[in-house]
Amino acid sequence: MAITYEPIATTSFTSVNNLTFTSIPATYTDLYIVFDAIGTTVTNLSLQFNADTGSNYSQTYLLGDGSSASSGRNSNQTSAYLTAIYTDRTICNISIMNYANTTTYKTCLSRLSSAAFQTSATVNLWRSTAAITSVKILDLGGAITGNATLYGIKAA
Repeated sequence: MAITYEPIATTSFTSVNNLTFTSIPATYTDLYIVFDAIGTTVTNLSLQFNADTGSNYSQTYLLGDGSSASSGRNSNQTSAYLTAIYTDRTICNISIMNYANTTTYKTCLSRLSSAAFQTSATVNLWRSTAAITSVKILDLGGAITGNATLYGIKAA
């Protein structure tokens, strides 16, 4: 079975606080976001689905920098933690599985690669059965320049 990635939206940004993808069609099996940025300071990124600001998010994360590793878990958060953006080129890949399903909670996996600082993997759970129609990336802090592309994944 072939899997097809179709671009839904692409944006470039400089000095914005938030970035939102809206009107996401329910015609794909999964969503995938490629976030490529450079910050002027270390900035933690998070996201919200459908503008949900309630305490409906949980995450488990793993971090490593070549000489040490750590992990942690947070529950009842108001956003899903993605990663930190560093002062070198940072690429974050975000997979949102089964986003249009209206009978299950949603799972989001993010992976970060920053050559000068660290790598990380985070799994998030959004405790809602609503189909995802918008994704808002938060806390850019006006100190990040880059681009982001939202893809729909369609199993053929």
